[in-house]
Amino acid sequence: MLVLYLSHIIELIGNGGAVQLTHYAKAKLQEEKVFKDPVHRYVHVRDQVIWDLVGTKEFQRLRRIRQLGTTFLVFHGAEHSRFSHSLGVYEIVRRIVDDIFAGRPEWDEDERLLVLCAALLHDLGHGPFSHAFENVFELDHEFYTRQILLGDTEVNAVLKKVSADFPEKVSQVIEKTYPNKQVVSLISSQIDADRMDYLQRDAYFTGVSYGHFDMERILRVMRPRKNQVVIKATGMHAVEDYIMSRYQMYLQIYFHPVSRSAEVVLNNILKRAKQLSLAGYKFKHEPTHFLAFFRNSITLDDYLALDESILFTYFQLWMQEEDAILSDLSRRFVNRKLFQYIDLDPGVELDKYQKLQELFKQADLNPDYYLVHDTTADLPYDFYRPGEEEVRVPIFLEMKNGELRELSRESIIVDSISGRMKRDHKVYFPLDFLEDNSAHPVVKKQILALIQGQGKK
Repeated sequence: MLVLYLSHIIELIGNGGAVQLTHYAKAKLQEEKVFKDPVHRYVHVRDQVIWDLVGTKEFQRLRRIRQLGTTFLVFHGAEHSRFSHSLGVYEIVRRIVDDIFAGRPEWDEDERLLVLCAALLHDLGHGPFSHAFENVFELDHEFYTRQILLGDTEVNAVLKKVSADFPEKVSQVIEKTYPNKQVVSLISSQIDADRMDYLQRDAYFTGVSYGHFDMERILRVMRPRKNQVVIKATGMHAVEDYIMSRYQMYLQIYFHPVSRSAEVVLNNILKRAKQLSLAGYKFKHEPTHFLAFFRNSITLDDYLALDESILFTYFQLWMQEEDAILSDLSRRFVNRKLFQYIDLDPGVELDKYQKLQELFKQADLNPDYYLVHDTTADLPYDFYRPGEEEVRVPIFLEMKNGELRELSRESIIVDSISGRMKRDHKVYFPLDFLEDNSAHPVVKKQILALIQGQGKK
């Protein structure tokens, strides 16, 4: 590294101080580094920039952030991290640009390092138990990804050694604002490296078969075109398999009702702790790591200091708190005593939902924490329609004559699910409290009659 640094200095002097640090951008490791990976067999690293980014403290932090949040409480193997996923996305993009796109006139080789860095760093801003954490504190992980890329961080220092504007370019690719949409689509589109990795990785660690598809075939039929990536028509069936894998993974894994129950409990722990802190409650152990989040005065250092091990430590401590709600919710999460649920959409059955809220209050169960409506929705594949605000770039097939055809126009399977929003409504509650007749037995009997009429799970 010292030799590399000195070469930068010499180059700066020789060019009057104004220079792009191209030597570092092109620097290769003396020997290729590999990460043994259960999904891709090996993740290969030859670029010095990539190796240096992996070694930064901000990237290493991703080892302490689970990829699937609370899903490990349902599928016990789902302990993998955003670190391993990020390496996987990088490896898929590396294969595309080095093995499939290299030498093709439609691919600009100068974009190679940029797209590799964006692939590696695309999840850098995720917090612990990402979605629950973001919901309670009204945060956006994409905002913090940008802050890490552009702020006073080790990641930024590495990227700036490539060129002064390189951190901003990486940020633009991740934010989908980079001018070359072909580069963006490799990281974020309806068939991108991010989805191709997490579907396979999540299927592997949860032990299910839904997420498996023929990625090797898809990669072989990907072609770079101006501002986009297309698929040779001969690969349509592999893409159909990929679309259906995604559809099934969302229904069976990502929207699993018990995993959502764990997220509801987790969400309410953080919500309760925040409410208590703002009300002046005296914790037995001051939640110093959370104070900036409670007060909405978060710095980047505050954000990076939190990971899932810190949250679990506080949950263990909060089990001993005097506040009955906080201690109960913490105990439920730590010991996996989760809420039960029924299918109920308050938008359709508002009277019943309001009746349950009132009965919960009469039973001394705060409905804000013990009667929770949760909804999920997924659009497995769609395409832009005139008049819609959100532009969804479709998957294009390249026909034998060179014509581009939108996927659902050629695939009966994909057409059958295109534009079909799958939405699910659940209401979560503590069944054990309702079955305890030591207090308010009459009211609890009424509650049970209502929820059991909905089909208790």
